[in-house]
Amino acid sequence: MNLAHNLTYTARTHPARPAVRLDDHALTYEELEELCARVAGWLRHNGHVPGDRIGLMLPNVPEFAALAYGVLRAGCIVVPMNPLFKEREVAYYLRDSGSKTLFAWHQVAQPAGDGARQAGAELVLVDENFAELMSSAAAAREVVERDDHDTAVILYTSGTTGEPKGAELTHANLVRNVEVTQALFSITADDVVFGGLPMFHVFGFTCALNTAIRVGAAVTLVPRFEPARVLKVLHRDHVTIFEGVPTMYAALLHDPGRRTHDVSALRLCVSGGAALPVEVLRGFEREFGCMILEGYGLSETSPVVSFNHPDRVRKPGSIGTPVSGVEMRLVDEQGTEARPGEIGEIVVRGHNIMKSYWRRADATAAAIRDGWFHTGDLARVDADGYFFIVDRKKDLIIRGGYNVYPRELEEVFHEHPAVAEVAVFGVPHPELGEEVAAAVVLKPGATARADELRDYLKAQVAAYKYPRLVQLVETLPKGPTGKLLKRELRISASVSKPAARSW
Repeated sequence: MNLAHNLTYTARTHPARPAVRLDDHALTYEELEELCARVAGWLRHNGHVPGDRIGLMLPNVPEFAALAYGVLRAGCIVVPMNPLFKEREVAYYLRDSGSKTLFAWHQVAQPAGDGARQAGAELVLVDENFAELMSSAAAAREVVERDDHDTAVILYTSGTTGEPKGAELTHANLVRNVEVTQALFSITADDVVFGGLPMFHVFGFTCALNTAIRVGAAVTLVPRFEPARVLKVLHRDHVTIFEGVPTMYAALLHDPGRRTHDVSALRLCVSGGAALPVEVLRGFEREFGCMILEGYGLSETSPVVSFNHPDRVRKPGSIGTPVSGVEMRLVDEQGTEARPGEIGEIVVRGHNIMKSYWRRADATAAAIRDGWFHTGDLARVDADGYFFIVDRKKDLIIRGGYNVYPRELEEVFHEHPAVAEVAVFGVPHPELGEEVAAAVVLKPGATARADELRDYLKAQVAAYKYPRLVQLVETLPKGPTGKLLKRELRISASVSKPAARSW
């Protein structure tokens, strides 16, 4: 099994269909297949053998797809990297993975080059002459066969609790997760999939790029998420499936130009990466006339674990039920299954679980116990088997011995008409252990005072829960997928100095 076979099959059945496009630059499936064969041939010509790790440091451009599938075609392992990385981050990823070559977008030549030199890796810059460069070697017409459990991709986790760890996803992991995703969303060759999620992240790589390639759908790429530009792309390319994270939905919902673009081609929206506030979900569906399916997954799970299914009851605020071939349950601190109504940690078992953390046996053993992957996410499950995320285990705030779940408070904040975005987090307190804090971004043109918002929460939740510290900020720190980085808020905030600021 090799994930690259999906492309060779689609190139035979839909050669003239557009595969990936970025504005006026597009590759058909036949052209993408040819370029992938050239990449695989170049790798072979330059001494690479199956199992070699190859770094990719590109934004969402058509060349990313060509490189990823070319690397897989050659039997090598893809190591995706954020093109915003600095020298030390580049060097760490290359050294840790043992990557021998780094393909990097020409606009990030300096940090990519400096990091590659530190790690002793070869740098290949990708620019408008990329196809010509790859044609310097004979194309590899055959796909190198790999075993089901051979590693296809090493995806590094965010490193919120230490150095990033590389999750080894196998060909079988990714092929099966693509099959499940395609069936879940009923994606066909007639669909146009929004490609605004970073392809170097598992959500965009599996659910957008890989799934579209399996069936011959088109992926319209957006290198950087800007609401005004995205609305134009949805209109121009008649996008039918939008995949995003909650901050993207909130940004589109609050964009002043949201009603000036025709987005009627949208038939399905998909949300993951973090909990989608119910008020954002309802507001977006009213404004855009398209149903949102919320789901759940992680880098270590390829990523899809559970979803609200389009042919079943949809429960706003829920991550739905497990997808085909996957099991979920909740356990307490001792690993005992939580009783109905209790909050527990989500553990997962199935075809989607990574092989291991790259060269980290201890971390692998701690995360995968008796075949169950321990996610670190806290949830509850209702009588119908629908799971509801409560919070990340590490985001739990313990104030004076009481558990405070940030997501519960964030949902209440979103019910206030002036609130666009919010992050609730804990800050150190000398007597209580932790105090509850909130950073709030207001909607364009809206006005509200910090004490007004604090009192709004105080009136609706128990006294031990409401945030004593509320800060009005211009922006919230976000990662490459648009996910909120609460660890940066924790570092920056202080109860003793509650001045308003931006992160």
